[in-house]
Amino acid sequence: MAEAHSVDLRVGGMTCAACAARVERKLNRLDGVTATVNFATETAHVRFPDPVGVAELVQAVEATGYTAAPPDPDAGAPPDREHSLQRRLLANVLLTVPVFLLVMVPALQFRGWQWLLLALATPVLTWGAWPFHRAALAGLRHRTASMDTLISLGVAVSFGWSLYALGFGSAGEPGMTMSFSLLAERGDASGHVYLEVGAALATFLTAGRWFEARAKRRAGSALRALLELGAKDVAVRQDDGTERRVPVEQLCPGDRFVVRPGEKIATDGVVVEGASAVDVSMITGESVPVEVRAGDPVVGATVNAGGRLVVAATRVGANTQLAQMAKLVREAQSGKAPVQRLADRISAVFVPVVILVATGTLGFWLAVGAGSSVAITAAVAVLIIACPCALGLATPTALLVGTGRGAQLGILI
Repeated sequence: MAEAHSVDLRVGGMTCAACAARVERKLNRLDGVTATVNFATETAHVRFPDPVGVAELVQAVEATGYTAAPPDPDAGAPPDREHSLQRRLLANVLLTVPVFLLVMVPALQFRGWQWLLLALATPVLTWGAWPFHRAALAGLRHRTASMDTLISLGVAVSFGWSLYALGFGSAGEPGMTMSFSLLAERGDASGHVYLEVGAALATFLTAGRWFEARAKRRAGSALRALLELGAKDVAVRQDDGTERRVPVEQLCPGDRFVVRPGEKIATDGVVVEGASAVDVSMITGESVPVEVRAGDPVVGATVNAGGRLVVAATRVGANTQLAQMAKLVREAQSGKAPVQRLADRISAVFVPVVILVATGTLGFWLAVGAGSSVAITAAVAVLIIACPCALGLATPTALLVGTGRGAQLGILI
């Protein structure tokens, strides 16, 4: 019988729950492979038999248009996506606010105002919305659709129609004005521009991506802080009785190390000399230090509150209780609740259905003679309303932030 292995892959390029579902289906099609892909943590936990290798798993993910790689502890910090989104969001807001004011307040519409509107909105609809366009184009190359497809379509339709109205319709005529209306009006739409629709869509969804990235960073910081609770170096006792200070990473099972009062215990072990009280609150929550003596086990990252101890290391590195606790929190973040699995199944068909509904909406209003203004407004509204994909994002993000915040407070879920 083939031996089963497991690996956690970092999956890049996913932008919505539909992306995660697509990667998961691709991996699960491989013989003997069981995969769970979590969009919130951008990871894939994969169990695979001997005939399948990690390279084959990575190739399967890349065949769907995304990137994949095993986590590399020696790699540098990942690109600061939050900071990049923050800069893009700030630029979008600064340009979108005057666009909205010009459209919504007719008193501000001077002669030729529509061309200023175009100049302000174009950077938002191109550079500001580029992450959505780029993801939509990548999906198109692999014959797939995601939430970015809907966002890109909504922005492109509003921008494209506005360019047509300004260049070939009456919207570009000097003295043209637009009044604010809650309802679309019947008739010719060539006298109207919809630049504020695309700009608002790109800005609001960029804000959503920024909040999401910030939540992920904070949850990840909580886990990193948990792992950093351990000691950084340790006094190892030599065979001749002397002590040598070494980084805790160099500690091996069986090594004996000295823990003085107030120092952290470097790793899991057994007391061989001395007696003391150990503060284990960060592991067990106990507020009162626990008395230990020769023969008692101790846990790494707890604090020696009393006398001098000599401890024999039993578990080091990823095998320590602290590392295992952090691993369990990561697995909790990567796991999927039943409601999330339901959302993933729905998201797999959600985007194509929305595109069909938007196309049907456009055709219906044109067929009943409502005019292009009503038809385009209704079709773009269908695309915009469907874009945020809260259905597929709410549950994994809630789990991610909840477990991360719990770790910050010393509660491990």
